[in-house]
Amino acid sequence: MPKMKTNSGAKKRFKITKSGKVKVKHANTRHMLMNKPTKRKRQARGTTTLCAADARIVMRSLMPYSRKVKKLAPKNDNNQDNGGQA
Repeated sequence: MPKMKTNSGAKKRFKITKSGKVKVKHANTRHMLMNKPTKRKRQARGTTTLCAADARIVMRSLMPYSRKVKKLAPKNDNNQDNGGQA
């Protein structure tokens, strides 16, 4: 089976945080800024995280290799209830 491709536009627009959320820049900051209120421009600065529904779309179809895979905890049966002493 061939490799899946990451969408080139998506990798420029989205970043994945350590916890697995999708970070994105706010809209409404590019052009016609004279016609927009200062409050709207100020609140659009910086980044935000996508809602769960939109993040799922981005992760599944546009950036398939950025998905976090749950790692199983290592089994350590020797040192469970005795405080690490054998």
